[in-house]
Amino acid sequence: MYRAVQVEALPGYRLRVTFEDGTEGEVSLADRLFGPMFEPLRDTSFFNQVSVDAFGAVCWPNGADLAPDALYRHVAEAA
Repeated sequence: MYRAVQVEALPGYRLRVTFEDGTEGEVSLADRLFGPMFEPLRDTSFFNQVSVDAFGAVCWPNGADLAPDALYRHVAEAA
């Protein structure tokens, strides 16, 4: 399992994610912010509250989270 160790919110609902093995890259969530957990992230001030939890998942205060394995695959394929 891959673990995120750092995340930074970028303009345009993008994230820069760094993983424990040093792999890093950007992920756009602009077209994925729908449904009860992710719609609140359309508010950029809330989107910017992104963090990494103890399990290496990217998450927000409302409980929305992104699986680190899926993010890793996306970042690695884009490299």
